[in-house]
Amino acid sequence: MNYINNYKVEGIPESVFYIPDFITSKEEEEILYNVYSAPKPKWTCLLNRRLQDYGGVPSEKGMIPDKIPQWLQKYMDRITGLYVFGEKKPNHVLVNEYLPGQGIMPHTDGPLFYPTITTISCGSHTLLRFLENDSERKKICDILVERCSLLVIQGDMYSKYLHSIEGTSCDILSKDCVNIRNTSNKYDIGQSLKRDTRISITIRNVPKVLKIGLWHNSNKASKK
Repeated sequence: MNYINNYKVEGIPESVFYIPDFITSKEEEEILYNVYSAPKPKWTCLLNRRLQDYGGVPSEKGMIPDKIPQWLQKYMDRITGLYVFGEKKPNHVLVNEYLPGQGIMPHTDGPLFYPTITTISCGSHTLLRFLENDSERKKICDILVERCSLLVIQGDMYSKYLHSIEGTSCDILSKDCVNIRNTSNKYDIGQSLKRDTRISITIRNVPKVLKIGLWHNSNKASKK
């Protein structure tokens, strides 16, 4: 049996895995240090958050690969060992910063990626909400995502249902929170959790990769 099957969240459609304390507090500090040490041009600013891309920028034509820094490769290798991408290895990382009150609209990650999302959370918890992908947007469940945890989303929960984060500074835990017994800390239904700034490290596989990487172009330019 694959190690990750011990962490499957039950009682919901296929498939979500939740591993609390996937990284240590020291590793969390190192991640946050490296994220905030990145040069300003590395950040892309959106309306409701900002982000960093590593490994390249995915597109329908294919991702031009770029080198992954060692501080991220460490966690990509750890996730490779879980075999959640089958025989493939992760080759792309998206770093999102969520300030208290910021969230993300209901969406699916789509066909640019291998149908698996793996996310390490740092700095704060969040509440991830899954919804029916129709006009009514009926709620399927909530997943409490703690700091230092790993969340893996596959199958129908990746492709069939929408996922989102409410734009709030405080989360109220309800009976719809299906992993509340699998978390590292003890929580009660009705408990209120105040958000801090959260950094999410989303590690994925982009199947369509172009053969020429960005570093090849930079090496050629340096030789002229």
